[in-house]
Amino acid sequence: MKFFKAMKDGGPESTSTGYWLIEWKKAFSIVVLRFDGKSREAFHTHAFNCLSWVVKGGLRETFLKGTVPEGEEVRFHLPSFKPFTTRRTDFHKVDAYNPYRNDNDTLVSWVFSIRGPWVDKWKEWLPNEKKTVNLTHGRVVTN
Repeated sequence: MKFFKAMKDGGPESTSTGYWLIEWKKAFSIVVLRFDGKSREAFHTHAFNCLSWVVKGGLRETFLKGTVPEGEEVRFHLPSFKPFTTRRTDFHKVDAYNPYRNDNDTLVSWVFSIRGPWVDKWKEWLPNEKKTVNLTHGRVVTN
């Protein structure tokens, strides 16, 4: 369980930082996320479902289609009182985004997120290596 902890969200290579008010994996988590520019070249699912609100900036969310990647779908999220949903099964990657700027590499976006209970496994798709990796708690690679 975490209380008032700041650390990378998504592993050490991640470009996003999480500021957890609480993380209780058996029940829920509340986190403020800072997205710095573009994410690393990896798509992922989650161990949890979540509701999120963009507070500042925006997000470009790119989804993979199919169990074997066969294309992409892009959604954009801007500040709103209406949350957007991320399901455990969504294979996606998220970049900071602003429709009024050309240089989104240096953009910072902020998101408030409420996460549900965790399951034990989730996945990453590494497009540069053309392989899927199964992960468990602590980002440990598993079968």
